[in-house]
Amino acid sequence: MVNRFILNEVSYFGPGARKELPAAARQLGKTKALIVTDPGLLKFGVAKMVTDVLDEANIAYEIFSDVKPNPTVSNVKNGIEAFKKSGADFIVAIGGGSSIDTAKGIGIVIRNPEFSDIVSLEGCAPTKNKSVPIIALPTTAGTAAETTINYVIIDEEKQKKMVCVDPNDIPAVAIIDAELMYSLPKSLTAATGMDALTHAIEGYITKGAWELSDMFEIEAIRMIARHLPVAVANPTDATARSGMALAQYVAGMAFSNVGLGLVHGMAHPMGSLFDIPHGVANALLLPTIMEFNMPLCLDKYPEIARAMGVDISGMSKEEASRAACEAVRALAVEVEIPQHLSDLGIKESDIPRLAEQALADVCTPGNPRDVTLDDIIALYTKVL
Repeated sequence: MVNRFILNEVSYFGPGARKELPAAARQLGKTKALIVTDPGLLKFGVAKMVTDVLDEANIAYEIFSDVKPNPTVSNVKNGIEAFKKSGADFIVAIGGGSSIDTAKGIGIVIRNPEFSDIVSLEGCAPTKNKSVPIIALPTTAGTAAETTINYVIIDEEKQKKMVCVDPNDIPAVAIIDAELMYSLPKSLTAATGMDALTHAIEGYITKGAWELSDMFEIEAIRMIARHLPVAVANPTDATARSGMALAQYVAGMAFSNVGLGLVHGMAHPMGSLFDIPHGVANALLLPTIMEFNMPLCLDKYPEIARAMGVDISGMSKEEASRAACEAVRALAVEVEIPQHLSDLGIKESDIPRLAEQALADVCTPGNPRDVTLDDIIALYTKVL
């Protein structure tokens, strides 16, 4: 079997790393940026922390901020027009997965105009050309969109999330600067952090996992278990913020190359149909789906428990595996993630529609345990 691993060409890490942006742009030979960000980051001054760096370096830019928390086909199309009108030759994406995913869609279509309908990008679209160069600066420690070959866009007409997987979309440069995350609210810190944990755990147990990806994912789990509670309790703790910023990137390096599983498959329709934040959906589902997968993961779950800080000395594989599930659930409760679908306004009558989309989701086949529609309905019902 041949395994493929794709990473950014260049990445920068550490508080203040955004100051490397001008040099990165010049290294790419680019002179004008389209800034892709969201209205909240403009309002609260986070985007300004980046644009100030561009101003100081006399690098021209225009700003596009028509980005929703769950970005849509329309957002991407509007961004394509903004890029064309701006005269920009590269993109600077500032934000969480929403802004970076929107930037990926824009960059891909500019270089591959035959996909201008956007919906044809779903799955593994056969694009021929690399995206317009993207320099991605994440402002959340969760999605790892700055280092993945994946992006997610909502098809408004079908009310479904399109998962797009394309090596041509990976940002040319990732700049991971924890100072951009200090103002993140506690609830969003918790949700995005649990999203990162979901990436690490699903990437560790997915069917495509192998030794190299395992190495990254187990370390990401260890770092998240150590740093997330502190980052939630004390948002300005520099060590915790930097630890989470690195942990989510490490998780992304691996899952981008090996895939995910049923947690993401079931979380995606919760976002597209009910606009549930992706990290909240993942965190709510993760412990229950871990229990469902446990019979096929008895060799790996004890390592998850150990990485979560559980002393598994003297435990059987089954006991240690159950301890892993409970440690994940306890962390979700500690950081105040809702524990029931009904807390989010989802009713029992909504479950069949959710389940149909989940079964068809591109992430679901990567799950270590094969699932049926009835299995998915039962799992949704269990967390209702």
